[in-house]
Amino acid sequence: MLECQGVHVRVPGRSLVADLDITLAPGEFVAVLGRNGTGKTLSLLTLAGLRPPDAGTVLLAGEDMAAMPRQQVARLLALLPQDTDDIFPATVLDTTLIGRHPHIGRWRWESVDDIRAARQALAAVGIDDLESRDVLSLSGGERRRLAIAQVLTQAPGIYLLDEPTNHLDPQHQLDALRVFRGAADEGATVLASLHDVNLASRFADRCLLLFGDGRWESGTANEVLDEARLEALYGTPMETLQWRDRQLFIAAD
Repeated sequence: MLECQGVHVRVPGRSLVADLDITLAPGEFVAVLGRNGTGKTLSLLTLAGLRPPDAGTVLLAGEDMAAMPRQQVARLLALLPQDTDDIFPATVLDTTLIGRHPHIGRWRWESVDDIRAARQALAAVGIDDLESRDVLSLSGGERRRLAIAQVLTQAPGIYLLDEPTNHLDPQHQLDALRVFRGAADEGATVLASLHDVNLASRFADRCLLLFGDGRWESGTANEVLDEARLEALYGTPMETLQWRDRQLFIAAD
């Protein structure tokens, strides 16, 4: 569904990601890990087609994304940014329905099916009881869950999620990642930048490690999540603890 061929991501004076070759397949959840400033957000924006790669090509469903109409891209791919700003008052339901716009023709209003999809998405993140509330009255965590509901309403085949657990308490972090793990299990592709290695280990099939100097590494969570790699990735000592049936990674210093 989504493929990078020799993709470079650069900022002035620095190469963040070099020669990225990776294919994201339907049915998998891939976690992007790295320190602040290593290119996680810029890489997601590049994969979403919102900034051109500094070299290389991004293919969406086998086509060069740069040549595709944006509405076509939006039908196939949704991006959840780190933060969202609400400038104008609107209800929670109306805000969720923005996710249906790629699927609605010009001069058409939302259909009964569109409204049903939005309400199902609100229920999936546990805020269906807030549909009549003004978005400006929501807490940060409620607004984040609304943003997740909006991309779920978009119903793409590919979800690009930039820190989806932002502003969420531990229970809602788990709930949100369970929703996207479920979407992957039903055939969607999920690529999510995360700061919590243990959440990545718990939910992801594969991990993409970005070191911030052009280097990157990809593999299954079991293959690439170990003390040595994580120490190099985060620049701090890491220790592994065995807990129940999984390993936990903690910063040791």
